[in-house]
Amino acid sequence: MSRGPRSGASPPADAPAGLPGAAPAAAPDALPPDLPWSQLPRAVFCGGNEVRLLENGDQLFPAMCAAIDGARHEVWLATYLFHDDPVAEGIARCLQAAGRRGVRVRLVVDGFGSKASMPALRRWFPPDGPVNLAVFRPVDRWWRWLQPGLLRRLHQKLCVVDGALGFVGGINLIDDRMDLHHGCTERPRLDFAVALAGPCVAPVEQTARAVWTRAWLGRDFRDELVAMARSSSPLSELRRLLRQLRMPRGEGLQAAAGELAPVAVAVVLRDNLRQRRTIERSYIAALRAARERIDLVCPYFYPGTAFRRALREAAARGVRVRLLLQGKVDYRIAALAAHALYDELLAAGVRIHEYMPAFLHAKVALVDDDWATVGSSNIDPLSLLLNLEANVIVRDAAFTARLAERFDAALADAREIDPASAHGRCLPRVLRRATVAWLAHVYLRLAGATGRY
Repeated sequence: MSRGPRSGASPPADAPAGLPGAAPAAAPDALPPDLPWSQLPRAVFCGGNEVRLLENGDQLFPAMCAAIDGARHEVWLATYLFHDDPVAEGIARCLQAAGRRGVRVRLVVDGFGSKASMPALRRWFPPDGPVNLAVFRPVDRWWRWLQPGLLRRLHQKLCVVDGALGFVGGINLIDDRMDLHHGCTERPRLDFAVALAGPCVAPVEQTARAVWTRAWLGRDFRDELVAMARSSSPLSELRRLLRQLRMPRGEGLQAAAGELAPVAVAVVLRDNLRQRRTIERSYIAALRAARERIDLVCPYFYPGTAFRRALREAAARGVRVRLLLQGKVDYRIAALAAHALYDELLAAGVRIHEYMPAFLHAKVALVDDDWATVGSSNIDPLSLLLNLEANVIVRDAAFTARLAERFDAALADAREIDPASAHGRCLPRVLRRATVAWLAHVYLRLAGATGRY
């Protein structure tokens, strides 16, 4: 792990602003102490964290299960897909064991992403069992497809143990060598997560807590209202529920990472409240500030106008811009959308590589030598405008160097798209791009997304 001071240690008298117990930052971009963290449209950082890069479930699942096995108080886990294969069943047994020994275990899964495995999940986590399972926007009845906002899914992958250890990334709870549409594969899909310790774990926990509570209330909201009405202090009960749905406040956080002790980390979300475009804006701000390199890995790549402009402008000022996208395609419509942008980006000097050995699922990027992000958000309209997403931004040279090593290793197994294949405005390509843009526009309008993309 890239390390900073332990979160429980008392900081020295001259500790940088942002560490627990430090004096409030005097910089103009410091955050007011009463400003809710969830209301900020940009990344905010805290210092004194430990961060470790984890590649694939082969590294994530043992680390996560070891943390759960050592849990003493509570476990929060949120995921898009919790499959029913033997690997996922092993994680389920780990959660059950924690619940049986008195640990409070709260699990929330997406109703669409985990639809196929829902019978197994109901069997593993019954209502009277040691694990409290909540389903975010279930699709188990035909009439649920008519509900507004159904296309806005829980796509986060979060786990927090005892408020001290956190895991964030793009890895679903499924065997790395299992694909839902193509069956077993010889090589594991490429994916990443991070293990976290320090102050940055608090917003991760609050995020998982909030989405679990939202899903749980959606399951039995009537029972909650009845219990609240019968309570001796209904207003106190209401305030308690609202606190569970709210993100943490911004004490100890600041908008710039320059004065924070290593390792500086920001947890950035995309939700449908106040952080609608925080992840997208964080990306674009980093791209615009890039001086030497931009390396970006994404399976589903169809960025909006401002994002593409930032990539083109970076390449125009001499920044080396490399994209690692899918070569082995799982969803043809997603591949078609990405290919529609190849001509524009190649003509601007952006280098595009396609990962060939296995399916690509990683959502990571690094800019220069001290900015990196790992998370669940793709660079497409679903992630940037609709789904609930969570990324971690790390400002640390050692962590960025480690991620750069893994990027270069993956790039060695990729094929580069020849810039000479860009044919400009030939009619078939123009029609294909117009069709993709129209389909994206219609989908977003049906999903209720507003604003320009």
